[in-house]
Amino acid sequence: MSETANTPRDGASLHAPLARLLRPLVRLLVSRGITFPALTDLLRELYVNVAEYDFALTGKEQTDSRVSLLTGIHRKEVRRLRGAGAPVSAVPAVVSRTSRIIARWIADPAFTDPQGHPLPLPRTADGGAPSFEVLVSGVTRDLRPRAVLDEWLDRGLAFLNADDRIVLAEAAYVPRGDGAADAQLYYFGRNLHDHIAAAVVNIVGEAPRFLERAVHYDGLSKDLATRLEARAREIAMEALQQANREAHAASQTDPGGEHRWNFGVYVYVEGNPPAPSAQPANRR
Repeated sequence: MSETANTPRDGASLHAPLARLLRPLVRLLVSRGITFPALTDLLRELYVNVAEYDFALTGKEQTDSRVSLLTGIHRKEVRRLRGAGAPVSAVPAVVSRTSRIIARWIADPAFTDPQGHPLPLPRTADGGAPSFEVLVSGVTRDLRPRAVLDEWLDRGLAFLNADDRIVLAEAAYVPRGDGAADAQLYYFGRNLHDHIAAAVVNIVGEAPRFLERAVHYDGLSKDLATRLEARAREIAMEALQQANREAHAASQTDPGGEHRWNFGVYVYVEGNPPAPSAQPANRR
Protein backbone atom coordinates (compact mmCIF):
# COMPACT_ATOMS: atom_id res chain seq x y z
CA MET A 1 0.00 0.00 0.00
CA SER A 2 1.12 3.56 -0.58
CA GLU A 3 0.01 6.82 0.99
CA THR A 4 0.64 10.41 0.03
CA ALA A 5 3.41 11.67 2.32
CA ASN A 6 4.46 15.10 3.51
CA THR A 7 7.17 16.67 1.32
CA PRO A 8 9.34 19.77 1.64
CA ARG A 9 7.85 23.06 0.45
CA ASP A 10 9.87 22.93 -2.76
CA GLY A 11 8.08 23.58 -6.04
CA ALA A 12 10.73 21.76 -8.06
CA SER A 13 9.86 18.48 -6.33
CA LEU A 14 6.35 18.75 -7.81
CA HIS A 15 7.48 18.81 -11.46
CA ALA A 16 7.67 15.05 -12.03
CA PRO A 17 4.42 14.08 -10.24
CA LEU A 18 2.62 17.01 -11.90
CA ALA A 19 3.74 15.87 -15.34
CA ARG A 20 2.37 12.39 -14.65
CA LEU A 21 -0.85 13.79 -13.17
CA LEU A 22 -1.49 16.19 -16.05
CA ARG A 23 -0.65 13.86 -18.93
CA PRO A 24 -4.08 12.14 -19.14
CA LEU A 25 -5.77 15.52 -18.66
CA VAL A 26 -3.77 16.99 -21.55
CA ARG A 27 -4.77 13.99 -23.66
CA LEU A 28 -8.42 14.77 -22.88
CA LEU A 29 -7.96 18.47 -23.66
CA VAL A 30 -6.33 17.78 -27.02
CA SER A 31 -9.02 15.26 -27.92
CA ARG A 32 -11.72 17.84 -27.15
CA GLY A 33 -10.04 20.65 -29.06
CA ILE A 34 -8.96 22.73 -26.06
CA THR A 35 -5.74 24.38 -27.17
CA PHE A 36 -2.78 25.39 -25.04
CA PRO A 37 -3.64 29.12 -25.24
CA ALA A 38 -7.18 28.34 -24.07
CA LEU A 39 -5.80 26.34 -21.15
CA THR A 40 -3.43 29.15 -20.15
CA ASP A 41 -6.37 31.57 -20.06
CA LEU A 42 -8.22 29.19 -17.73
CA LEU A 43 -5.16 28.66 -15.53
CA ARG A 44 -4.58 32.41 -15.29
CA GLU A 45 -8.13 32.88 -14.00
CA LEU A 46 -7.75 30.01 -11.53
CA TYR A 47 -4.41 31.25 -10.20
CA VAL A 48 -5.95 34.65 -9.47
CA ASN A 49 -9.06 33.08 -7.97
CA VAL A 50 -7.16 30.71 -5.67
CA ALA A 51 -4.75 33.42 -4.53
CA GLU A 52 -7.62 35.81 -3.86
CA TYR A 53 -9.85 33.45 -1.87
CA ASP A 54 -7.56 30.72 -0.48
CA PHE A 55 -4.53 32.79 0.48
CA ALA A 56 -6.17 35.86 2.00
CA LEU A 57 -4.65 36.99 5.29
CA THR A 58 -6.97 37.09 8.30
CA GLY A 59 -8.08 40.62 9.05
CA LYS A 60 -6.38 42.09 5.99
CA GLU A 61 -7.79 43.05 2.62
CA GLN A 62 -6.38 41.05 -0.24
CA THR A 63 -4.61 43.42 -2.65
CA ASP A 64 -3.79 43.24 -6.34
CA SER A 65 -0.11 43.49 -5.46
CA ARG A 66 -0.19 40.49 -3.14
CA VAL A 67 -2.16 38.39 -5.64
CA SER A 68 0.38 39.38 -8.29
CA LEU A 69 3.24 38.41 -5.98
CA LEU A 70 1.68 35.02 -5.20
CA THR A 71 0.83 34.15 -8.81
CA GLY A 72 3.44 35.91 -10.93
CA ILE A 73 0.63 37.48 -12.97
CA HIS A 74 0.87 41.18 -13.84
CA ARG A 75 -1.20 43.50 -11.64
CA LYS A 76 -3.22 44.75 -14.63
CA GLU A 77 -4.30 41.21 -15.39
CA VAL A 78 -4.98 40.55 -11.70
CA ARG A 79 -7.19 43.63 -11.51
CA ARG A 80 -9.14 42.49 -14.57
CA LEU A 81 -9.66 38.94 -13.31
CA ARG A 82 -10.35 39.53 -9.62
CA GLY A 83 -13.82 39.44 -8.10
CA ALA A 84 -15.23 36.69 -10.26
CA GLY A 85 -16.07 34.60 -7.20
CA ALA A 86 -15.12 31.02 -6.48
CA PRO A 87 -16.01 28.59 -9.29
CA VAL A 88 -19.25 26.70 -8.71
CA SER A 89 -20.03 23.34 -10.29
CA ALA A 90 -23.78 23.05 -10.71
CA VAL A 91 -25.27 19.57 -10.53
CA PRO A 92 -27.20 18.73 -13.71
CA ALA A 93 -30.83 18.05 -12.80
CA VAL A 94 -30.82 14.61 -14.41
CA VAL A 95 -27.75 13.61 -12.36
CA SER A 96 -29.21 14.77 -9.06
CA ARG A 97 -32.63 13.20 -9.57
CA THR A 98 -31.48 9.87 -10.96
CA SER A 99 -28.66 9.33 -8.49
CA ARG A 100 -30.95 10.08 -5.54
CA ILE A 101 -33.57 7.60 -6.70
CA ILE A 102 -30.99 4.86 -7.35
CA ALA A 103 -29.28 5.56 -4.03
CA ARG A 104 -32.59 5.05 -2.21
CA TRP A 105 -33.40 1.89 -4.17
CA ILE A 106 -30.12 0.19 -3.19
CA ALA A 107 -30.02 1.54 0.38
CA ASP A 108 -33.53 1.67 1.84
CA PRO A 109 -34.48 -1.67 3.48
CA ALA A 110 -38.02 -1.21 2.15
CA PHE A 111 -36.71 -1.62 -1.40
CA THR A 112 -34.01 -4.27 -0.86
CA ASP A 113 -33.96 -7.96 -0.01
CA PRO A 114 -32.32 -9.37 3.17
CA GLN A 115 -28.97 -9.48 1.34
CA GLY A 116 -29.22 -5.79 0.45
CA HIS A 117 -29.93 -6.29 -3.25
CA PRO A 118 -32.49 -3.97 -4.91
CA LEU A 119 -35.87 -5.65 -5.22
CA PRO A 120 -37.77 -5.94 -8.50
CA LEU A 121 -40.62 -3.47 -8.01
CA PRO A 122 -44.19 -3.41 -9.29
CA ARG A 123 -45.22 -0.19 -10.98
CA THR A 124 -47.78 0.51 -8.26
CA ALA A 125 -48.97 -1.21 -5.07
CA ASP A 126 -51.81 -0.81 -2.59
CA GLY A 127 -51.42 0.53 0.91
CA GLY A 128 -48.03 2.15 0.41
CA ALA A 129 -46.28 -1.18 -0.21
CA PRO A 130 -42.93 -0.96 -2.00
CA SER A 131 -43.37 0.01 -5.64
CA PHE A 132 -41.63 2.11 -8.24
CA GLU A 133 -44.23 4.81 -7.73
CA VAL A 134 -43.56 4.95 -3.98
CA LEU A 135 -39.78 4.91 -4.61
CA VAL A 136 -39.85 7.88 -6.98
CA SER A 137 -42.46 9.86 -5.04
CA GLY A 138 -40.31 9.60 -1.90
CA VAL A 139 -37.49 11.41 -3.72
CA THR A 140 -39.26 13.90 -5.98
CA ARG A 141 -42.82 14.97 -6.68
CA ASP A 142 -41.85 17.20 -9.57
CA LEU A 143 -42.10 14.33 -12.06
CA ARG A 144 -44.61 11.54 -12.53
CA PRO A 145 -43.16 8.08 -11.74
CA ARG A 146 -44.35 6.89 -15.16
CA ALA A 147 -42.26 9.58 -16.87
CA VAL A 148 -39.21 8.54 -14.84
CA LEU A 149 -39.81 4.88 -15.72
CA ASP A 150 -40.10 5.63 -19.43
CA GLU A 151 -36.85 7.59 -19.28
CA TRP A 152 -35.04 4.80 -17.41
CA LEU A 153 -36.30 2.08 -19.75
CA ASP A 154 -35.17 4.13 -22.73
CA ARG A 155 -31.71 4.73 -21.23
CA GLY A 156 -31.25 1.14 -20.06
CA LEU A 157 -31.16 1.97 -16.37
CA ALA A 158 -34.03 -0.44 -15.71
CA PHE A 159 -35.91 -3.22 -17.50
CA LEU A 160 -39.11 -5.22 -17.07
CA ASN A 161 -38.82 -8.87 -16.10
CA ALA A 162 -41.19 -11.71 -16.99
CA ASP A 163 -43.50 -10.73 -14.10
CA ASP A 164 -43.74 -7.14 -15.39
CA ARG A 165 -41.73 -5.89 -12.43
CA ILE A 166 -39.14 -3.16 -12.76
CA VAL A 167 -35.56 -4.32 -12.24
CA LEU A 168 -32.64 -1.96 -11.63
CA ALA A 169 -30.11 -2.63 -14.38
CA GLU A 170 -27.18 -0.83 -12.78
CA ALA A 171 -26.44 -0.71 -9.06
CA ALA A 172 -24.22 2.31 -9.68
CA TYR A 173 -25.20 5.19 -11.89
CA VAL A 174 -23.26 5.07 -15.17
CA PRO A 175 -24.40 7.92 -17.44
CA ARG A 176 -25.73 6.82 -20.82
CA GLY A 177 -28.06 8.16 -23.48
CA ASP A 178 -29.34 11.73 -23.55
CA GLY A 179 -27.58 13.95 -21.03
CA ALA A 180 -24.80 11.40 -20.53
CA ALA A 181 -22.05 13.80 -21.58
CA ASP A 182 -23.08 16.42 -19.01
CA ALA A 183 -23.38 13.79 -16.29
CA GLN A 184 -20.00 12.22 -17.08
CA LEU A 185 -18.26 15.59 -17.09
CA TYR A 186 -19.93 16.56 -13.81
CA TYR A 187 -18.65 13.45 -12.05
CA PHE A 188 -15.29 13.79 -13.81
CA GLY A 189 -14.82 17.22 -12.21
CA ARG A 190 -16.33 16.34 -8.84
CA ASN A 191 -14.60 13.02 -8.21
CA LEU A 192 -11.16 14.04 -9.45
CA HIS A 193 -11.42 17.31 -7.52
CA ASP A 194 -12.16 15.49 -4.27
CA HIS A 195 -9.41 12.91 -4.77
CA ILE A 196 -6.82 15.58 -5.56
CA ALA A 197 -8.09 17.81 -2.74
CA ALA A 198 -7.66 15.00 -0.21
CA ALA A 199 -4.11 14.33 -1.41
CA VAL A 200 -3.24 18.05 -1.32
CA VAL A 201 -4.50 18.37 2.26
CA ASN A 202 -2.24 15.49 3.23
CA ILE A 203 0.79 17.01 1.47
CA VAL A 204 0.50 20.52 2.87
CA GLY A 205 0.08 19.17 6.39
CA GLU A 206 -3.42 20.36 7.17
CA ALA A 207 -5.45 18.37 9.69
CA PRO A 208 -7.11 15.96 9.73
CA ARG A 209 -5.37 13.73 7.21
CA PHE A 210 -7.68 12.04 4.74
CA LEU A 211 -7.55 8.39 3.76
CA GLU A 212 -5.89 8.32 0.31
CA ARG A 213 -4.29 4.98 -0.42
CA ALA A 214 -3.95 2.43 -3.19
CA VAL A 215 -2.89 -1.19 -3.63
CA HIS A 216 -0.63 -1.53 -6.68
CA TYR A 217 1.39 -4.32 -8.33
CA ASP A 218 3.70 -3.98 -11.34
CA GLY A 219 5.21 -6.53 -13.68
CA LEU A 220 2.03 -8.63 -14.00
CA SER A 221 0.76 -10.71 -16.87
CA LYS A 222 -2.22 -9.37 -18.80
CA ASP A 223 -4.34 -12.30 -17.59
CA LEU A 224 -3.64 -11.64 -13.91
CA ALA A 225 -4.14 -7.88 -14.32
CA THR A 226 -7.53 -8.56 -15.91
CA ARG A 227 -8.56 -10.95 -13.13
CA LEU A 228 -7.45 -8.51 -10.44
CA GLU A 229 -9.43 -5.73 -12.10
CA ALA A 230 -12.60 -7.86 -12.10
CA ARG A 231 -12.16 -8.84 -8.45
CA ALA A 232 -11.39 -5.26 -7.45
CA ARG A 233 -14.66 -4.16 -9.07
CA GLU A 234 -16.56 -6.66 -6.93
CA ILE A 235 -14.84 -5.51 -3.74
CA ALA A 236 -15.36 -1.85 -4.62
CA MET A 237 -19.07 -2.27 -5.35
CA GLU A 238 -19.58 -4.09 -2.04
CA ALA A 239 -17.88 -1.23 -0.19
CA LEU A 240 -19.83 1.46 -2.05
CA GLN A 241 -23.16 -0.26 -1.44
CA GLN A 242 -22.44 -0.72 2.26
CA ALA A 243 -21.37 2.92 2.63
CA ASN A 244 -24.49 4.04 0.77
CA ARG A 245 -26.78 1.98 3.01
CA GLU A 246 -25.25 3.42 6.18
CA ALA A 247 -25.22 6.98 4.87
CA HIS A 248 -28.84 6.73 3.70
CA ALA A 249 -29.99 5.40 7.08
CA ALA A 250 -28.05 8.04 9.04
CA SER A 251 -29.28 10.90 6.84
CA GLN A 252 -32.91 10.17 7.72
CA THR A 253 -32.42 11.65 11.21
CA ASP A 254 -29.66 14.18 10.41
CA PRO A 255 -30.72 17.83 10.99
CA GLY A 256 -28.86 18.93 7.85
CA GLY A 257 -26.15 21.51 7.31
CA GLU A 258 -23.53 22.84 4.89
CA HIS A 259 -21.14 19.88 4.77
CA ARG A 260 -20.83 17.23 2.06
CA TRP A 261 -19.17 13.81 2.08
CA ASN A 262 -17.76 11.78 -0.79
CA PHE A 263 -16.51 8.20 -0.67
CA GLY A 264 -15.06 6.97 -3.96
CA VAL A 265 -12.94 4.18 -5.39
CA TYR A 266 -11.16 3.62 -8.67
CA VAL A 267 -9.58 0.69 -10.48
CA TYR A 268 -7.06 1.14 -13.28
CA VAL A 269 -5.06 -1.28 -15.44
CA GLU A 270 -2.63 -0.51 -18.24
CA GLY A 271 0.19 -2.16 -20.12
CA ASN A 272 3.54 -0.48 -19.48
CA PRO A 273 6.37 -0.62 -22.04
CA PRO A 274 9.21 -2.95 -21.01
CA ALA A 275 11.81 -1.34 -18.80
CA PRO A 276 15.26 -0.67 -20.37
CA SER A 277 16.86 -2.83 -17.70
CA ALA A 278 16.76 -6.60 -17.98
CA GLN A 279 15.88 -6.79 -14.29
CA PRO A 280 12.24 -7.71 -13.51
CA ALA A 281 10.00 -4.88 -12.33
CA ASN A 282 9.72 -4.35 -8.58
CA ARG A 283 6.52 -5.51 -6.97
CA ARG A 284 4.69 -4.07 -3.99
